[in-house]
Amino acid sequence: MTRKLAIAVVHGIGSQKENFADAMIGAIRNRFSDLVKNQCSDPATQLVFKPVYWAGVFEKEERELWRRLEQSGDMNYKRLRLFVVNYLADAIAYQPTAERRHNYDNVHQVVAESLQELSEEAGGDAPLCIIAHSLGSVIVSNYFYDLQYEPEKIRPMVRASQRKSALARGETLAQLYTLGSSLPLWCLRFQDFGNAIYVPAPKFALHCPDIETGWWNYYDKDDILGYPLKALNEHYERAVTEDVQVNAGGWLTSWNPFSHLEYANDQSILHPIAERLASTWRQLNE
Repeated sequence: MTRKLAIAVVHGIGSQKENFADAMIGAIRNRFSDLVKNQCSDPATQLVFKPVYWAGVFEKEERELWRRLEQSGDMNYKRLRLFVVNYLADAIAYQPTAERRHNYDNVHQVVAESLQELSEEAGGDAPLCIIAHSLGSVIVSNYFYDLQYEPEKIRPMVRASQRKSALARGETLAQLYTLGSSLPLWCLRFQDFGNAIYVPAPKFALHCPDIETGWWNYYDKDDILGYPLKALNEHYERAVTEDVQVNAGGWLTSWNPFSHLEYANDQSILHPIAERLASTWRQLNE
């Protein structure tokens, strides 16, 4: 019996639907299947995907916010304004404060429950790969930072889901792919821009064999919300395997800030991810 790879897909800003990851998953799975079809009779089943849909935590309130803003008077550049509102509203609402962190915990509970469901499908010790876009990369960084650096601060509501398997506890984190990451903007909160999470997770070797691990950060130079990470400090220089510059989107978006919304549709990003997953799967099942 073969061992499977567990893949969590975490969305970023914008108006999201629960099927947000369908096209990305299909593209990665098809490319992966082409690459391993001679080594496996059922390649499509070897990657177990779980979309992490956290937008529902803020969706109702954000719709109401935009409705009220539209009613307040005429506004130009509405699409660009909605883009900014979606980013800032998500980011501000998610940010914990000294007095309240309910939104932070609610989002992390969604992540914890999603990883637990993923572990039930892929196996409790399956290598975990995460693909995270935009603010989703910040959520992933915060989530694993809490696990790796400050586990005592994790609330019981989140911890309850994490206790059930090594994967759910984040111990099998093997690969991280960040797309259009705004993490550097959040790092400004910390002295010398803070510490990066460990990829692979510190306890990875206890559960998984020697396979390729790493953190690949994709960014478009026209994306004003996506940035390289390695230059932040020495910790990020060591933690991030590679900053990969790409040209995301088509002729309408690849040359401007709206490229931020195009990473999930770009084959120059999805195919290399699928190819690395195929190589990792072969290593896992040698």
